[in-house]
Amino acid sequence: MPCPLRLLPAVRREDSGFSGLRRRASMQPMKYYPMFLRVAGRRCLVVGGGRVAEQKVTALIEAAAHVTVISPVTTLNLQALAAAHAIAHHARQYVSGDAHGFFLAFAATDDEQTQQRLVQDARAAGVLLNVVDRPGLCDFIVPAVMQQGDLVIATSTGGASPALAKRIRRDLQESFGPEYAEALRLLRRVRQRLADRAASSAERQRIFTALANSPLLEYLRQRQTHAIDQLLAETVGDGVSLATLGMDTLGVELS
Repeated sequence: MPCPLRLLPAVRREDSGFSGLRRRASMQPMKYYPMFLRVAGRRCLVVGGGRVAEQKVTALIEAAAHVTVISPVTTLNLQALAAAHAIAHHARQYVSGDAHGFFLAFAATDDEQTQQRLVQDARAAGVLLNVVDRPGLCDFIVPAVMQQGDLVIATSTGGASPALAKRIRRDLQESFGPEYAEALRLLRRVRQRLADRAASSAERQRIFTALANSPLLEYLRQRQTHAIDQLLAETVGDGVSLATLGMDTLGVELS
């Protein structure tokens, strides 16, 4: 008895090669380990010279990274940064091997061949890679960030919807106002004061727990300096006040 003919699903031509890999990878749910990464003093590469590349470069500079941009054309702001020697700029296309020696890299370009070369190079050289808008090809993704001073809240949807992550960031900005930045400046000054007087670990924990659970944020929001001074006197003691912490004008640190 003849065997029944088994029909195999046809493979579309566009599903083969890099474009097919990119499409299938983008459909797979990804799991990420959340962290804050220190890049100060490390070599970071941005391939591309448009608005998105400029955003990546700006964030890397703010984190004190050593930034190199490879792109034949860049924005005016990137040109200014290169002229000021704030970044290194190679005015040409990316070529295989350029990623070697970098800590991380961004592919901020829509050119598929450039993306392909950079993905292959990064894998071979052990360089952490982010391909903009291609989460399936990324070693890491960049979250939407809400920041108030030292308070940084990062939000990610795992690459499923960056637009929703931005909406969540806007909602967080409404919930966490500038009083959080001021609170962290104050708490940092208190921490230094406690270190100067060699306070024990138990004492430090008691003080910071009490301040965190106090109306400090509300006092800062309403600029109730007398109430803050009273709270510091009761909680920290040792004559600590906004003035002794160099913050007797809220929102402006004294030198």
